[in-house]
Amino acid sequence: MPISDTIEAIYRSESRRVFATLIRLLGDFDLAEEALQEAFKAAMEQWPRDGVPDKPVPWLVSAGRFKAIDGIRRQARFTAYDEVAETIEAIADDTQALDEREHVEDDRLRLIFTCCHPSLAPDAQIALTLREVCGLTTEEIAHAFLIPAPTLAQRIVRAKAKIRDARIPYQVPGRDELPARLESVLRVIYLVFNEGYSASSGATLTRHDLSQEAIRLARLLLELLPEPEVMSLLALMLLHESRRTARTTAGGDLVPLDEQDRSLWNAEHIAEGSALVARALSSGHFGVYALQAAISAVHAEARHAEATDWEQIVGLYDALLRLEPTPVVELNRAVAIAMHQGPDAGLVLVDRLIVGGQLQNYHLAHAAQADLHRRLGHVTEARAAYGRALALTQQEPERRFLHRRLAALPD
Repeated sequence: MPISDTIEAIYRSESRRVFATLIRLLGDFDLAEEALQEAFKAAMEQWPRDGVPDKPVPWLVSAGRFKAIDGIRRQARFTAYDEVAETIEAIADDTQALDEREHVEDDRLRLIFTCCHPSLAPDAQIALTLREVCGLTTEEIAHAFLIPAPTLAQRIVRAKAKIRDARIPYQVPGRDELPARLESVLRVIYLVFNEGYSASSGATLTRHDLSQEAIRLARLLLELLPEPEVMSLLALMLLHESRRTARTTAGGDLVPLDEQDRSLWNAEHIAEGSALVARALSSGHFGVYALQAAISAVHAEARHAEATDWEQIVGLYDALLRLEPTPVVELNRAVAIAMHQGPDAGLVLVDRLIVGGQLQNYHLAHAAQADLHRRLGHVTEARAAYGRALALTQQEPERRFLHRRLAALPD
């Protein structure tokens, strides 16, 4: 393999590891990004002559650090000498154990927790995580979330400024802080996955690249922090992802769960996800992600829709509702009850959520209401509910699905 191809492969697989360590050493996102590029530039110049080092990651970290120090020295004529010397000394002193991969991986974990610090706005946490941890470009992130690239870029700039000005520590929180901080990290990863698995708006139902980035992040987090809820989130995403191929037609139209060709489901994802959630549940220290993953696992176990154990799913939703008493969980439980006890029982609960105002502007609540009316033969009510759902839906595949259901109603 040509040296240039080797360097490119190392960049793809290792650059975010190198970047995370450079942030720790340099204490600045932008300086670390510049040092990263300089390190790979140095590799392109030196490795064809000297050969690829046995341990390319520490070589690149050292090269990036020295390039940053050289840059600071070049700027010294604009800065007080004592300040420059202090900065260089701080960079130079913090280089121990660079040849230990575990140390480098710890830096990646620090970076994840920094990007997901609770003092940052939720949208900034997502943008910063995708940019700095995953290495997605500003344009890619902006495209995924359907916002202008300059807006996204400003969001990232403000987040970095907040980290710098508030002196947010670049570290994994202590054991007493970990539960609250880990919750923020898991939430960001799951939001990224959801935007890829079921986009909030736009012409396509899914963004496979975003879902894959979220799964990759969760695998990294599990490797570094094997907590039950990390296992559970990875399990939940794998179980959802297992159905991706069956969720849409070749033309991009939505296929509901009960109509999917289950032979298309990814058996490896199902096996891995089911094993992970079983481990999490057996620990006795599980939370909302474990219960959601368990619900997905029950669906995955059913060889066809009619074989689904809806009684077990209702029980899991009962447990989930105690941990996370939100209207959306109540809606999902209502749909499960409709499948277990009949559409009448579910419709009462859905109506209550909509009339109470909790889900009045949530398109999936009106879609569920419409479907239950349709199953009961309430044509007028179903037509009205489909109309309300369509007025609130911004995703084109969902709109086409609702239009088809509405058109299929008898006159």
